[in-house]
Amino acid sequence: MNYPIESSSPNTLEVTQRTKIRRSPQRGQYDRTLIYQILDEGLICHVGFVVEGQPFVIPTAYGRVDDRLYLHGSPASRMLRTLQQDVEVCVTVTLLDGLVLARSAYHHSMNYRSVVVFGKATVVEAEQEKFEALRAFTEHVMPDRWAEVRIPSRQEMSGTLVLALPLTEASAKMRTGGPLDDEADYTLPVWAGELPLRLTTNAAIPDSHLLSGIGIPAYVQDYNRS
Repeated sequence: MNYPIESSSPNTLEVTQRTKIRRSPQRGQYDRTLIYQILDEGLICHVGFVVEGQPFVIPTAYGRVDDRLYLHGSPASRMLRTLQQDVEVCVTVTLLDGLVLARSAYHHSMNYRSVVVFGKATVVEAEQEKFEALRAFTEHVMPDRWAEVRIPSRQEMSGTLVLALPLTEASAKMRTGGPLDDEADYTLPVWAGELPLRLTTNAAIPDSHLLSGIGIPAYVQDYNRS
């Protein structure tokens, strides 16, 4: 059991032996709102688990509804088949915000926001929760899309396995700001600073089978992850 090792306020997750940030602890965050914001901005998570002593880390899409993270896919998926067997899982999401260029090679870094979640996933059996999870997947990738597209059929629903992971044991870690050089290096004639990065889109490419007269929706034209 990973018992809490620090008390928490209503909006702060309890810190456990697994979630406590030990390397650069000043960068650790346990605020529920911040953790949710990072999860909502990300698109891909990495799911870590072990099968017969062999570790696997699988990238996949996800969705969040309140305090539950949802994963989905084919019932034949090895990852999903394994996770529903009451095994421990570690899920990570990372947002890269910039490159940090120092005067020395040693102090180069990156600005980032990340979340690590621990726990056990369970199969979503209730039809309404499963439906809401599938809606969350779509809306997470493209907000406002669900209201326009055909919703999953009963056959598609039954052919999709959805797992829920509670967001009760999680932490965030982030770095911001410029380089932290050694004092003696500040006099070196080398450029130093930050190079901010962000996810951007190119022009949308219409499908070749698109019916005539259908324009690009505003939510596609104005797509932004930040």
